[in-house]
Amino acid sequence: MAVADDIALIKRQEELLVFPAFDEAAAFRIGSAIRDRATAENLPIIVDIRLWDRPLFYAAMPGSNASNPDWARRKINVVRRYLRSTYRLVLEQQRPDRSFKVGEGLDIADYVLAGGGFPVTVKGAGVIGVIAVSGLPEREDHGVVVDALCAYLGIDKRGLALAPEAE
Repeated sequence: MAVADDIALIKRQEELLVFPAFDEAAAFRIGSAIRDRATAENLPIIVDIRLWDRPLFYAAMPGSNASNPDWARRKINVVRRYLRSTYRLVLEQQRPDRSFKVGEGLDIADYVLAGGGFPVTVKGAGVIGVIAVSGLPEREDHGVVVDALCAYLGIDKRGLALAPEAE
């Protein structure tokens, strides 16, 4: 089952893509790498990297639009609440309306089921922030973040990359 395999792989990403430490310099390097890729590939995205108490990096690329920062904000809220990847939640919840179940009490204005938010996890500290990308199809938003984290952490992305979505 493809969805179950994807969920298992994303859980593995979350387990392995852990920082020994994370600070402003790390955020800048990762954000800059994502921005460089976006420039090279003409990706119409925004990148928002933050700790829970403050933003550390933000970039908006040509072709991104006024909706992207709001999508990123809502993805950030989801990571903060659930401490896991937003794309994992998309696959686990299977909600085509992009909202959480009524019993969760989460307003669609502040929380969205959409891929592209990934937890910043530090060994010994847990999840301390988030990296959010918005502007591509959600699986691709997720992949951009995972690729950048693999490169920064020196982890071979081939074993962690989700397969391209079947059309």
